[in-house]
Amino acid sequence: MTTNKERDIEHGNAHLALNTTPIVLQQEWEAAWQQMLVKEKARMRVRDALSAERRRMRWMAVEKKYEFDGPNGKERLLDLFEGRRQLIIYRAFFEPRVFGWPDHACRGCSLGADQVAHLSYLNARDTTLAYASHAPQADIARLKARMGWQMPWYTMTDSFDVDFGVDHDTATMHSSERRQSVPHVFHQLAQRRGDGNHLELPRHVGARPSRDLGGLAKGLPRTPPYKWWNWLDNFVAETAPDARWIDIIIDPRRSRYPKVRRRGEGM
Repeated sequence: MTTNKERDIEHGNAHLALNTTPIVLQQEWEAAWQQMLVKEKARMRVRDALSAERRRMRWMAVEKKYEFDGPNGKERLLDLFEGRRQLIIYRAFFEPRVFGWPDHACRGCSLGADQVAHLSYLNARDTTLAYASHAPQADIARLKARMGWQMPWYTMTDSFDVDFGVDHDTATMHSSERRQSVPHVFHQLAQRRGDGNHLELPRHVGARPSRDLGGLAKGLPRTPPYKWWNWLDNFVAETAPDARWIDIIIDPRRSRYPKVRRRGEGM
Protein backbone atom coordinates (compact mmCIF):
# COMPACT_ATOMS: atom_id res chain seq x y z
CA MET A 1 0.00 0.00 0.00
CA THR A 2 1.29 3.47 -0.89
CA THR A 3 2.09 5.59 2.16
CA ASN A 4 1.25 9.27 2.56
CA LYS A 5 4.97 10.11 2.30
CA GLU A 6 5.31 8.18 -0.97
CA ARG A 7 2.26 9.94 -2.37
CA ASP A 8 3.72 13.31 -1.38
CA ILE A 9 6.98 12.45 -3.17
CA GLU A 10 5.08 11.36 -6.28
CA HIS A 11 3.05 14.56 -6.19
CA GLY A 12 6.21 16.62 -5.81
CA ASN A 13 7.91 14.95 -8.76
CA ALA A 14 4.82 15.49 -10.89
CA HIS A 15 4.75 19.12 -9.87
CA LEU A 16 8.38 19.61 -10.91
CA ALA A 17 7.59 18.10 -14.30
CA LEU A 18 4.95 20.72 -15.04
CA ASN A 19 5.58 23.23 -17.78
CA THR A 20 5.17 26.12 -15.35
CA THR A 21 4.61 29.81 -15.94
CA PRO A 22 7.56 32.15 -15.21
CA ILE A 23 8.04 33.35 -11.64
CA VAL A 24 9.14 36.98 -11.67
CA LEU A 25 9.69 39.98 -9.41
CA GLN A 26 7.01 42.60 -8.81
CA GLN A 27 8.22 45.13 -11.41
CA GLU A 28 8.14 42.57 -14.22
CA TRP A 29 4.78 41.26 -13.03
CA GLU A 30 3.35 44.80 -13.06
CA ALA A 31 4.52 45.33 -16.64
CA ALA A 32 2.95 42.05 -17.77
CA TRP A 33 -0.27 42.93 -15.95
CA GLN A 34 -0.48 46.33 -17.66
CA GLN A 35 -0.20 44.61 -21.04
CA MET A 36 -2.98 42.20 -20.06
CA LEU A 37 -5.11 45.07 -18.78
CA VAL A 38 -5.14 46.72 -22.21
CA LYS A 39 -6.67 43.56 -23.68
CA GLU A 40 -9.12 43.19 -20.77
CA LYS A 41 -10.36 46.76 -21.28
CA ALA A 42 -10.76 46.20 -25.01
CA ARG A 43 -12.81 43.08 -24.39
CA MET A 44 -14.96 44.92 -21.85
CA ARG A 45 -15.75 47.71 -24.33
CA VAL A 46 -16.74 45.16 -27.00
CA ARG A 47 -18.96 43.34 -24.50
CA ASP A 48 -20.63 46.59 -23.39
CA ALA A 49 -21.34 47.54 -27.01
CA LEU A 50 -22.83 44.11 -27.71
CA SER A 51 -24.98 44.34 -24.57
CA ALA A 52 -26.32 47.70 -25.73
CA GLU A 53 -27.10 46.23 -29.15
CA ARG A 54 -28.93 43.33 -27.53
CA ARG A 55 -31.08 45.79 -25.56
CA ARG A 56 -32.05 47.45 -28.84
CA MET A 57 -32.98 44.13 -30.49
CA ARG A 58 -36.34 44.28 -32.29
CA TRP A 59 -39.46 42.78 -30.74
CA MET A 60 -41.70 40.17 -32.34
CA ALA A 61 -45.37 39.83 -31.43
CA VAL A 62 -46.28 36.40 -30.02
CA GLU A 63 -49.55 35.44 -31.68
CA LYS A 64 -49.85 31.80 -30.61
CA LYS A 65 -51.58 31.08 -27.29
CA TYR A 66 -49.11 28.98 -25.34
CA GLU A 67 -50.13 27.07 -22.24
CA PHE A 68 -48.11 25.70 -19.33
CA ASP A 69 -48.82 23.55 -16.29
CA GLY A 70 -47.86 25.20 -13.02
CA PRO A 71 -48.17 24.41 -9.31
CA ASN A 72 -51.65 25.97 -9.37
CA GLY A 73 -52.87 24.48 -12.64
CA LYS A 74 -52.99 25.79 -16.21
CA GLU A 75 -51.11 29.02 -16.93
CA ARG A 76 -50.98 31.27 -20.00
CA LEU A 77 -47.67 32.64 -21.20
CA LEU A 78 -48.81 36.04 -19.94
CA ASP A 79 -49.39 34.56 -16.47
CA LEU A 80 -45.72 33.59 -16.22
CA PHE A 81 -44.80 37.30 -16.07
CA GLU A 82 -46.39 37.46 -12.58
CA GLY A 83 -47.45 41.03 -13.28
CA ARG A 84 -44.00 42.25 -14.33
CA ARG A 85 -43.06 43.69 -17.70
CA GLN A 86 -40.21 41.35 -18.62
CA LEU A 87 -39.89 37.58 -18.49
CA ILE A 88 -36.78 35.46 -18.91
CA ILE A 89 -37.55 31.81 -19.54
CA TYR A 90 -34.82 29.23 -19.17
CA ARG A 91 -35.61 26.02 -21.04
CA ALA A 92 -34.23 23.39 -18.65
CA PHE A 93 -33.80 19.78 -19.71
CA PHE A 94 -35.63 17.66 -17.16
CA GLU A 95 -37.76 15.02 -18.79
CA PRO A 96 -37.61 11.42 -20.08
CA ARG A 97 -34.59 10.56 -22.28
CA VAL A 98 -32.47 13.28 -20.68
CA PHE A 99 -29.36 12.01 -18.89
CA GLY A 100 -30.13 11.86 -15.16
CA TRP A 101 -33.88 11.36 -15.46
CA PRO A 102 -35.85 10.92 -13.25
CA ASP A 103 -33.52 11.78 -10.34
CA HIS A 104 -31.76 14.79 -11.88
CA ALA A 105 -32.06 17.42 -14.56
CA CYS A 106 -29.25 17.74 -17.11
CA ARG A 107 -25.89 18.59 -15.53
CA GLY A 108 -25.56 21.97 -17.27
CA CYS A 109 -29.09 23.03 -16.34
CA SER A 110 -28.47 21.90 -12.76
CA LEU A 111 -25.24 23.89 -12.59
CA GLY A 112 -27.14 26.96 -13.71
CA ALA A 113 -30.01 26.39 -11.27
CA ASP A 114 -27.54 26.06 -8.38
CA GLN A 115 -26.33 29.58 -9.15
CA VAL A 116 -29.70 31.34 -9.31
CA ALA A 117 -29.58 34.04 -6.64
CA HIS A 118 -32.52 35.33 -4.62
CA LEU A 119 -35.02 36.52 -7.21
CA SER A 120 -35.95 39.67 -5.26
CA TYR A 121 -33.08 41.50 -6.95
CA LEU A 122 -34.31 40.57 -10.43
CA ASN A 123 -37.94 41.20 -9.52
CA ALA A 124 -37.00 44.70 -8.34
CA ARG A 125 -35.99 45.37 -11.96
CA ASP A 126 -39.53 44.48 -13.08
CA THR A 127 -38.30 41.13 -14.40
CA THR A 128 -39.40 37.56 -13.71
CA LEU A 129 -37.22 34.49 -14.16
CA ALA A 130 -38.91 31.14 -14.81
CA TYR A 131 -37.70 27.68 -15.73
CA ALA A 132 -39.63 25.44 -18.12
CA SER A 133 -39.33 21.73 -18.95
CA HIS A 134 -41.48 18.94 -20.31
CA ALA A 135 -41.42 17.07 -16.99
CA PRO A 136 -44.72 16.82 -15.07
CA GLN A 137 -45.21 19.20 -12.15
CA ALA A 138 -44.98 16.40 -9.58
CA ASP A 139 -41.47 15.53 -10.79
CA ILE A 140 -40.42 19.19 -10.91
CA ALA A 141 -41.62 19.74 -7.33
CA ARG A 142 -39.70 16.67 -6.19
CA LEU A 143 -36.51 17.80 -7.95
CA LYS A 144 -36.72 21.35 -6.57
CA ALA A 145 -37.18 20.04 -3.04
CA ARG A 146 -34.24 17.67 -3.40
CA MET A 147 -31.88 20.30 -4.81
CA GLY A 148 -33.10 23.28 -2.77
CA TRP A 149 -34.16 25.35 -5.80
CA GLN A 150 -36.78 28.09 -5.41
CA MET A 151 -37.36 29.53 -8.89
CA PRO A 152 -40.77 29.20 -10.60
CA TRP A 153 -40.68 26.11 -12.83
CA TYR A 154 -43.39 25.27 -15.34
CA THR A 155 -44.26 22.32 -17.56
CA MET A 156 -44.40 23.03 -21.29
CA THR A 157 -47.42 21.40 -22.91
CA ASP A 158 -46.86 22.44 -26.52
CA SER A 159 -44.13 23.51 -28.94
CA PHE A 160 -43.06 26.65 -27.08
CA ASP A 161 -39.36 25.73 -26.89
CA VAL A 162 -39.16 24.65 -30.52
CA ASP A 163 -41.04 27.68 -31.82
CA PHE A 164 -38.70 30.14 -30.11
CA GLY A 165 -35.45 28.30 -30.69
CA VAL A 166 -34.78 28.01 -26.96
CA ASP A 167 -33.60 24.44 -27.17
CA HIS A 168 -31.70 24.46 -23.84
CA ASP A 169 -31.28 28.21 -23.60
CA THR A 170 -33.05 31.41 -22.61
CA ALA A 171 -35.77 33.55 -24.17
CA THR A 172 -36.49 37.15 -23.18
CA MET A 173 -40.08 38.33 -23.50
CA HIS A 174 -41.93 41.57 -22.81
CA SER A 175 -45.52 42.19 -21.77
CA SER A 176 -47.73 45.11 -22.82
CA GLU A 177 -50.25 44.35 -20.10
CA ARG A 178 -49.74 47.72 -18.41
CA ARG A 179 -49.67 49.77 -21.58
CA GLN A 180 -52.47 48.40 -23.75
CA SER A 181 -56.10 47.53 -23.12
CA VAL A 182 -55.48 44.18 -24.84
CA PRO A 183 -52.43 42.52 -23.20
CA HIS A 184 -49.85 41.19 -25.59
CA VAL A 185 -46.51 39.39 -25.36
CA PHE A 186 -43.45 40.25 -27.43
CA HIS A 187 -40.40 38.09 -27.97
CA GLN A 188 -37.03 39.84 -28.12
CA LEU A 189 -34.11 37.45 -27.69
CA ALA A 190 -33.29 33.76 -27.85
CA GLN A 191 -29.79 32.97 -26.64
CA ARG A 192 -28.48 29.69 -27.97
CA ARG A 193 -25.02 28.16 -27.61
CA GLY A 194 -22.84 30.33 -25.44
CA ASP A 195 -25.55 30.89 -22.84
CA GLY A 196 -23.06 29.62 -20.25
CA ASN A 197 -21.65 33.14 -20.27
CA HIS A 198 -24.28 34.15 -17.72
CA LEU A 199 -23.03 31.55 -15.23
CA GLU A 200 -20.56 32.81 -12.66
CA LEU A 201 -18.89 29.52 -11.73
CA PRO A 202 -17.64 28.51 -15.20
CA ARG A 203 -16.31 32.04 -15.73
CA HIS A 204 -14.40 31.95 -12.45
CA VAL A 205 -13.05 28.46 -13.12
CA GLY A 206 -12.04 29.40 -16.67
CA ALA A 207 -10.20 32.49 -15.43
CA ARG A 208 -8.19 30.72 -12.75
CA PRO A 209 -4.42 31.09 -13.05
CA SER A 210 -2.56 27.90 -13.85
CA ARG A 211 1.06 26.95 -13.26
CA ASP A 212 0.80 24.19 -15.83
CA LEU A 213 0.96 25.77 -19.27
CA GLY A 214 0.47 22.54 -21.21
CA GLY A 215 -2.17 23.13 -23.85
CA LEU A 216 -2.90 26.59 -22.44
CA ALA A 217 -0.02 27.99 -24.48
CA LYS A 218 -2.14 27.19 -27.54
CA GLY A 219 -5.33 28.52 -25.96
CA LEU A 220 -6.69 25.05 -25.26
CA PRO A 221 -8.92 24.24 -22.25
CA ARG A 222 -7.35 22.42 -19.34
CA THR A 223 -9.94 19.64 -19.42
CA PRO A 224 -12.49 18.51 -22.00
CA PRO A 225 -15.41 20.98 -21.99
CA TYR A 226 -18.00 20.38 -19.25
CA LYS A 227 -16.40 17.12 -18.06
CA TRP A 228 -16.07 18.48 -14.51
CA TRP A 229 -19.76 19.47 -14.32
CA ASN A 230 -21.75 17.33 -11.92
CA TRP A 231 -24.87 17.37 -9.78
CA LEU A 232 -24.68 19.18 -6.46
CA ASP A 233 -25.51 16.12 -4.38
CA ASN A 234 -22.78 14.12 -6.15
CA PHE A 235 -20.18 16.41 -4.58
CA VAL A 236 -21.36 15.62 -1.04
CA ALA A 237 -18.76 13.68 0.98
CA GLU A 238 -19.25 9.93 0.98
CA THR A 239 -21.94 10.14 -1.70
CA ALA A 240 -21.33 7.79 -4.61
CA PRO A 241 -21.57 9.54 -8.01
CA ASP A 242 -24.13 8.22 -10.46
CA ALA A 243 -22.66 5.17 -12.22
CA ARG A 244 -23.71 6.52 -15.62
CA TRP A 245 -21.82 9.76 -14.93
CA ILE A 246 -18.66 7.82 -14.03
CA ASP A 247 -18.95 5.88 -17.29
CA ILE A 248 -19.00 9.11 -19.28
CA ILE A 249 -16.13 10.67 -17.31
CA ILE A 250 -13.90 7.67 -18.07
CA ASP A 251 -14.66 7.71 -21.77
CA PRO A 252 -17.67 9.49 -23.29
CA ARG A 253 -17.56 7.13 -26.27
CA ARG A 254 -18.16 4.15 -23.97
CA SER A 255 -21.41 5.45 -22.56
CA ARG A 256 -24.14 2.82 -22.86
CA TYR A 257 -26.87 5.31 -22.14
CA PRO A 258 -29.04 7.27 -24.56
CA LYS A 259 -27.59 10.57 -25.64
CA VAL A 260 -29.42 13.63 -24.40
CA ARG A 261 -32.27 14.64 -26.67
CA ARG A 262 -31.34 17.34 -29.16
CA ARG A 263 -28.62 19.59 -27.69
CA GLY A 264 -29.57 19.00 -24.07
CA GLU A 265 -26.05 18.42 -22.81
CA GLY A 266 -24.25 20.56 -25.35
CA MET A 267 -24.04 23.94 -23.62
